[in-house]
Amino acid sequence: MTEATNASTHTIAGTVLTMPVRVRTAHQHTAMFVVDADAAQAMIDYSGLQVCRFARNRAMVVLMLMRYEDTDLGAYYEYGTNVMVNPPGSSASGFSALQSAGAFVHHLPVDQSFTLEAGRTIWGYPKVMSEFTIRGADDSAGVRGADDSAGVRGADGSAGVRQGRSFGFDVTIDGQFAVGMDFRPGFPVPAALTGRKQVHSTYSYLDGVTRETPGEMVMTGVRYRPGGVTVRLGDHPYAAELASLGLPKRALMSSSAANVDMTFGDSRVF
Repeated sequence: MTEATNASTHTIAGTVLTMPVRVRTAHQHTAMFVVDADAAQAMIDYSGLQVCRFARNRAMVVLMLMRYEDTDLGAYYEYGTNVMVNPPGSSASGFSALQSAGAFVHHLPVDQSFTLEAGRTIWGYPKVMSEFTIRGADDSAGVRGADDSAGVRGADGSAGVRQGRSFGFDVTIDGQFAVGMDFRPGFPVPAALTGRKQVHSTYSYLDGVTRETPGEMVMTGVRYRPGGVTVRLGDHPYAAELASLGLPKRALMSSSAANVDMTFGDSRVF
């Protein structure tokens, strides 16, 4: 029996998705923050998962903006608040434990209904509908809202996520400003250090069910810098949760990737 005949499928809004779901072209901006582990645990305690603790009761939180362009789920923007957690059953701690930690997806606003339904149905991701205001390096600005068919692009037709230049975005949910981030340019990293395939798990909790989703990704055009990002919080409840972690504060590190090629398999329920 071939691998194709073993592949599972899911039907979302009349479209059949064959696993694993593939992302061929996507742009990424991320920022890592060291926060109080007890505050992070209080925020995600509902999941039953445990934050990965290191360095005198600290935890790692990653905020990110993804611009998906060519994927099995279509083109869309996505913001994520991710907390690094131990695999279920593990009580590992210390810097070495971060190597086996996975990202628990706590917030995941998107701007398209198809990916929202797929994310919630297949993987239990807490996707909610939102609007994104994008500020690109070409000094153009645009708003992409729920189910807009065209992405935000600059005057030259290029995507809003531009490598090696400033970039910013705002997320608005139900008319309330939730979070915004402004990134300064990073420093290019040799492909030999960043171009290897990475295998990772993400965790989610929705409707009383905790799930683990396996994934693989390869990043190209990667840039890093210490700090390098400003976080702005609004009046949406998401902002209050981020404030409980001590944000806004200086990031440990920020990064961008010109392209992220990745796959997501079926989730496993705990």
